Amino acid sequence: MRSSRRCSRNGCPRQAVATLTYVYNESTAVVGPLAAFAEPHTYDLCEQHARSLTAPRGWQVVRHEGEFDPPPPTTDDLVALAEAVREAARPAPPPRPGDPDAVDIDINPSTGRRGHLRVIPPA
Repeated sequence: MRSSRRCSRNGCPRQAVATLTYVYNESTAVVGPLAAFAEPHTYDLCEQHARSLTAPRGWQVVRHEGEFDPPPPTTDDLVALAEAVREAARPAPPPRPGDPDAVDIDINPSTGRRGHLRVIPPA
């Protein structure tokens, strides 16, 4: 299980492998390895966008030389996956009699109705 962080570029579904940080007082854009945590004023980028990033005129781009390795799985990822599997395997509790929020799923075949709802057959 890899990190669920995705590229910050609009419409890009790829996994983030780099972090972009702007140093405004030095007019510099820094592209480095993916930060351990998502920070409010940084942008996660996929490898394609990290390598092709350009800066405005007068700005300097400082880019990490070498490979952008995908982040290793974290214990948070593994714990979240285990909890999702446990939740999916847990059976739904049966509705309690007299519960006003319970939905009666028994359909009367002669009327096609269930409670106050009516089942409409497909056309």
